[in-house]
Amino acid sequence: MDMKMKRFIYGLTAATTLLFATSCDEKLDELLDSPNAVTAETASPDFLLNRIQLDYKDLWYGVSDDGARLTRQINQGSALYSNAYTAIETNGYWTDGYSNILADVKFLEPLAEEANFQRHLGIAKTIKAMVLFDLVDSYGDVPYTEAIDASNFSPKTDSGKSVYDAAFALLNEAAGHFTAPTAGAPNDYFYSRNYTRWIKLINTLKLRYFLNTKLVDAAGAKSGINALIAENNMIGTGDDFVFRFGTTAADPDSRHPKFAGQYTSGGGDYQSTHFMHHLTVEKGFDDPRVKYYMYRQVLTNTTNVDEQECVSQIAPPHYLVGSFPYCNPAGNKGYWGRDHLDPDGIPPDGLKRTAYGVYPAGGRFDNNSGVPVNNPALGAKGQGIHPIMLASYVDFMLAEAALTLGTTGDAKTYLTSALTKNINYVRSFALASAESAVVLSSITNDQHATQRDSYIAYVGGQFDAAATADAKMNVIGLEYWLGLYGNGKEAYNLYRRTGKPAKLQPGLEADPGVFVRSFLYPNNYMVTNTNAVQKANVGVQVFWDTNPGSPWIY
Repeated sequence: MDMKMKRFIYGLTAATTLLFATSCDEKLDELLDSPNAVTAETASPDFLLNRIQLDYKDLWYGVSDDGARLTRQINQGSALYSNAYTAIETNGYWTDGYSNILADVKFLEPLAEEANFQRHLGIAKTIKAMVLFDLVDSYGDVPYTEAIDASNFSPKTDSGKSVYDAAFALLNEAAGHFTAPTAGAPNDYFYSRNYTRWIKLINTLKLRYFLNTKLVDAAGAKSGINALIAENNMIGTGDDFVFRFGTTAADPDSRHPKFAGQYTSGGGDYQSTHFMHHLTVEKGFDDPRVKYYMYRQVLTNTTNVDEQECVSQIAPPHYLVGSFPYCNPAGNKGYWGRDHLDPDGIPPDGLKRTAYGVYPAGGRFDNNSGVPVNNPALGAKGQGIHPIMLASYVDFMLAEAALTLGTTGDAKTYLTSALTKNINYVRSFALASAESAVVLSSITNDQHATQRDSYIAYVGGQFDAAATADAKMNVIGLEYWLGLYGNGKEAYNLYRRTGKPAKLQPGLEADPGVFVRSFLYPNNYMVTNTNAVQKANVGVQVFWDTNPGSPWIY
């Protein structure tokens, strides 16, 4: 097939995919007219792969942000889950997945094969597999075998398990492309052409596959994870899979989206009262990561009800019964956030609520200065990261596997290693940023080591004292959740897979409705696909989540 014919097919496929993914004519015109968009006339393997990588960054962020809100890493507004997660809410990452990434990968493949661009194919197929995992984790059954087909405007869904297995097979294909003789050298936004690290990522994604499917195939999960442990080629220190942001504010804005949304004029997200409680109160001392994660614009809690209505109120009865934190973490330290599913309006607190810190958003390190963040020249100026898969996450997953499946290794040893790597990574990231001098003047390397080791010893004591396997899993799950700040995707999977951490803060309403076990199919899919059938509600569970329904988690 010659290049002209391939471009024609791409143009037809892309147009069909856009119709499949969105009903908005303005969006279609905007994409077709964009000078930065890949078109049938301008497409090349290099440009296509650039766009695939950048679009995955956006898709992952959408999935991660929703997961962070559902697991109380950051605040989730709206009193009811059903109002917070309507069919419109996930339009964006459905479009990123289908009409952008999967369509571009489909067009890239024959072009790269013809040019023998094996590394392009390896990166593209790895990302394609990640997209398929993300879609199943978010929705359950999704279109795949009939998707991105120019002759089919209404693709039917495939079972989540079959799509998961197809993604796993793609990982094996991608690994072969990273070792085959090749021409060309792609732009690699993640690993700068270090293809041995791509293979480590592939093996790590297999680890996550086996862990997610342990409830439906425990034997297969155990043997698969043991084989990966024996091979010893997963992400380790220095192999972290992250997307790195810049400091440019001009269009396109290269800064971390959380920084751009908060440090330009103040405001932005509310931090989660519950998450901050665990970082500052629950253990009786501050988590060594809290001042990297959070930046306090004020150093004491407000007493002004016009700024924070809840300071004059008593916690709801179901909070009192469960001894949940309410309104602000104890201690009057200025950690100013919101409770889970707080539907209140926005008072004049944009320059007082707790902001994103240096990690991972590229903001300020909290050195007790209490300066408002309405200045984009502050902190690391937005040069943050998306922590998609870190070395510490591998050890947290291996700790879970050792405890729940009996895989090779000791759960506590893995947990200790995970904490060491995670706490060190957060600090190392800050020391490599523009906030380095502020960090070092606030916490010396010796002080950091003391704080880290004390924290790990405390958690190790909790693990040893836990009387049951379930209680030990809660220690692992809680620490993984705390270490996942900035990665709500893995937190959401962890929560549905294990129910951990237990006792997350409930919504302010006594009955906020069924917890989101998967998202409704998005509106832009429902209105364009005649075969689409909407779910009964957000309580429908993905194939690998066989845990009890609500209120097992909420």
